[in-house]
Amino acid sequence: MDDPRIAVVLKGYPRLSETFIAQEILALERRGLSLDIWSLRRPTDRFRHPMHEAIAAPVAYLPEYLRDDPWRVLRAALRASRRPAFWAVLRLFLRDLRRDPTASRLRRLGQALVLADEITPATTHLHVHFLHTPGSVVRYAARLAGLSWSFSAHAKDIWTTPDWELVEKLAEAAWGVTCTRDGLARLDALAPGRTRLAYHGLDLTRFPPPPEWREPRDGVNPDAPLRLLCVGRLVAKKGHDDLFAALKALPPDLHWRLDLIGGGELRAGLEALASELGIADRLLFRGALPQPTIIAAMREADLFVLPTKPAPGGDRDGLPNVLMEAASQELPILATAFGGTPEFLADDVHALLVPPGAPDALAQALSRLAADPSLRRRLGRAARWRLVQDFSEDAGIALIGGALARSAGAASGPEAAA
Repeated sequence: MDDPRIAVVLKGYPRLSETFIAQEILALERRGLSLDIWSLRRPTDRFRHPMHEAIAAPVAYLPEYLRDDPWRVLRAALRASRRPAFWAVLRLFLRDLRRDPTASRLRRLGQALVLADEITPATTHLHVHFLHTPGSVVRYAARLAGLSWSFSAHAKDIWTTPDWELVEKLAEAAWGVTCTRDGLARLDALAPGRTRLAYHGLDLTRFPPPPEWREPRDGVNPDAPLRLLCVGRLVAKKGHDDLFAALKALPPDLHWRLDLIGGGELRAGLEALASELGIADRLLFRGALPQPTIIAAMREADLFVLPTKPAPGGDRDGLPNVLMEAASQELPILATAFGGTPEFLADDVHALLVPPGAPDALAQALSRLAADPSLRRRLGRAARWRLVQDFSEDAGIALIGGALARSAGAASGPEAAA
C-alpha cells in the first residue's frame, strides 16, 4: 500500500501574499509528510516565490466555476451518487443553502464533488487553509469520502464567517489551529477547546543576516530623504489611506519617500488619493513582487510601516508575516496595535505601535522615528531578537506536523510524540 497522503486544500495557489502557507507546506514536506495540493483557484500573480519552486507536492486545480468544466463536475456527481454518504451530504448542503442562498454555496458543493472523486486512493486525511469557502469544500468532500479533516484558520475566515457556520465546522473537524491569540479567543468563544494556537513563525535559514549598517537618515537633507517601506495587498484592512493621511500631516521640511509593494483592488483609488493629497511624487507603487525582491527593499529602507485596521466588512489581519520578515533584517517597524501584531511586538520595546485608524498618532510616531535614528536602531535590533527567541517556525510546525501525521495514520517515532 502507498504511504498515506494528505490533501491540502487552499483557496488559491501559489499566492505571493500567502508566504506563510508556502513556508508551512515546505516545512511539512521536510518532516516527511506526503502532501497533495488542491486549489480552488488558479494563480493570478505574475511571480512566484523560491519556496514555491522547492515544494514537491503535486498541484491540482478544482473548477473555479462549475461552468468551466461541466463534464468533470457531472462525472463526479454521478460517482458521488453511488457513495453511501451522498444523501446525507446533500441534506447538509440544502440546510446550508437555506441559510446562505448564494451561487457560491452551490459552487462549493460542485468543487467538493470533484475533490472527493479525484483525490488519490492513498489519501487518508484532508487539511484546509481558511475556514470559510475552502472549509465548506473540505467539509462536504470529507463526508463524501469518509475521511477526517482539519483546518488552519487565519484571519478573514475567522472574522467574516457566520457564527452558525463556524460552530458546525469546529464541531466536525478532527482538530484545528489558528495563528493568533486574537483569533483563538473568537473560535474558543464559539467552541471551547477545539482549536490550538500555532504561530507561523519564520524559517530564518531562508533570509540573509541583517545589514551591518544603515545610514542614519533623519529626513533633514532633501538629497537623502527618509526611505519608508510598506508591504501589503492594496486592500482596506492594510490601512494605506491612514498612512497617506499621516504622510500628508508631516512637516513640509521633513523629506521622505515611500515604496509600496503589493497589488490589489484599491490601487487606482489609492493613486487618486495620493494625487489629491499632493504626495504622489513621493510614492512609488511597485506592485506585487517575489520575496527576494521584498527582502532587498527591506535592506535598503529606513523604516517599515504597516497601519492595519478593521475593514468595513469585518475583514482583518492576523499576524502579518511581513512584520517578521522586516524584523529579520532589523528594519525598525511602525505598526498599529491591532490583530495579532501586539502578540509579536511590544510598543516602544520592539516597535512603535499606535491605535488603528488614527492617522494623527501615526504621523506623530513617524516624526519621532524620523528624527531619532538611534531609536530606530534599538527597535530594529529588539524586534529581531524577539523573532529569533520566540517566533521561529519550529514550534508551530512540530504541532501541525505531528497532528497531521497522526490523523493520516503515519505517526511514528518523533512525529508521534510531537
